[in-house]
Amino acid sequence: MNPNANLELKTMAALALQRPSRSVKAGEVIYHDGNAGDTLFGLLSGQIELSSARVCLETLGPGSCFGATALVEQDHHRDATATASADAELLEMNREEFLFALQELPMFALELVHDLENRLHRLKSRLSQA
Repeated sequence: MNPNANLELKTMAALALQRPSRSVKAGEVIYHDGNAGDTLFGLLSGQIELSSARVCLETLGPGSCFGATALVEQDHHRDATATASADAELLEMNREEFLFALQELPMFALELVHDLENRLHRLKSRLSQA
């Protein structure tokens, strides 16, 4: 679990005050591998499993973001399937909303980069153990 999740969750909760959140039930697919995508998701509560070819790549908890590549790649297609593994509350942002969020809460950018760095470190650790 991300050691800074509490701080990141507070920042996302502040952002959620300015826009509606999305509730998903356990087992609900948020997006499928290969789907076109143009939004980033912030996890306010619950758990999300990212998988590819039915293999779990990682499980995310509150304070994590996923789908960020969709904001920087033209004609982005998702590279994993995102499924709620528990009831969850999501903050969903398109590129314009994301840029506005960065302007309103610049700490969000640092926390997003930190979250992605932690996820990369965990993935590298898992791969080195395999």
